[in-house]
Amino acid sequence: MNSNAQQLSLFEQRLPKKPYHTDEFANGLAIARAQNAIKSRYIQANGPTHKYWLVFDVDKPNASLDWYDSGAPAPNIVATNRENGHAHLIYGLEVSIRTAPDGRSAPLRYAAAVENALREKLGADIGYAGLICKNPLNPHWQVSTWEPCLYDLDWLADYVDLSVYSGRKRLPDYGLGRNCNLFDYLSTWAYKAIRQGWPEYERWLEACLTRAEGYNKKTFKEPLPQSEIKATAKSVARWTHKNFSAAGFSEWQAKQGAKGGKVSKRPTSNGKSKSELQPVVLRLKEQGYSNRDIAQDLGISASTVSLYLKM
Repeated sequence: MNSNAQQLSLFEQRLPKKPYHTDEFANGLAIARAQNAIKSRYIQANGPTHKYWLVFDVDKPNASLDWYDSGAPAPNIVATNRENGHAHLIYGLEVSIRTAPDGRSAPLRYAAAVENALREKLGADIGYAGLICKNPLNPHWQVSTWEPCLYDLDWLADYVDLSVYSGRKRLPDYGLGRNCNLFDYLSTWAYKAIRQGWPEYERWLEACLTRAEGYNKKTFKEPLPQSEIKATAKSVARWTHKNFSAAGFSEWQAKQGAKGGKVSKRPTSNGKSKSELQPVVLRLKEQGYSNRDIAQDLGISASTVSLYLKM
C-alpha cells in the first residue's frame, strides 16, 4: 500500500462510528454510519471526546502548498477545492487529545496552544468551527498527502512560537481553545457551586450541563457541538462530585495537605493547619478566584492567602 493509500485508510479507520456529514451546507448536517457517511463531500473527522486530527481551513488560492512557504510542518493530508484552490490541511496525531479533561486542563491547554499557534502560522481561518471537514475520501476534492508519519504535539511545537501563550489564563476561542475555556469557566463555577448543598450526582450533572450550555451559547462565536459540551459537563461533574462532596472535600484536603511538604502544622485562626489550607488556597487561585474571595471562603485573612501563595 502506497503512502497516499495508507493515509486515507487511516483517516477512514479513525472516523467516528456515526459521523455528521453532508454534500451541501444549505441542506444541513445528517448522521449516518461511517460506511455511508464517507460518500459525502464533508464529514466529521473527530469524535466528541477525542481528537485524532487537527484540521485547518486555509482560504488562499494556493492553500495546498502555502504551508511550505510559511515554514509550517507538512500536513498529512490536504483536501483542495479544485475551483478556487482553498483547502483543508489535516494533521494526524499519533496519540489522540482528550477534549474533556478529568480534573486537570494542563495537557489540553498545551494542545490548544500548539493548535492555535499553528493556525496563525498557516494563516488559517479563525472562524472555522472544526466540526466537519472536506472529506479526503470523496473524489470531489483534489487530495494530496505529504508527511507519512503521525505527529506528536512536541514535534508540531518545534515549528511554532508558544511564548505568547505562557501564563495566559484564557486562550483564543478557536478549536481546542474553546474546550479549554469552557472547562475553565465550568470548573471555576462548579468548585464553588457544589458547596451550596452537595446535590446528588444526577442533579449535579444536570446543573453542570445547563451551565455549560449557557457558557457555550453566550461566549463562543462558533459554539462547540452538543456532544463536546456534554462530555465536558460530565467530566467536571464527575470530578467535582467525587472530590468535593461533603466527605470527598475533606478527603481531598487531607490528601493535598499530605503533599504540601514541610509546611507548618501550627493551627490557623479557623482551626485548620497551614498544611491543610495551603493546597486549597493554591487550588482556588488556579481556578481564578481573587485573594479576597479565597480569604472569605476559608475564613482567613487576605494577607495569609498572599503568604501561602508565596511559600
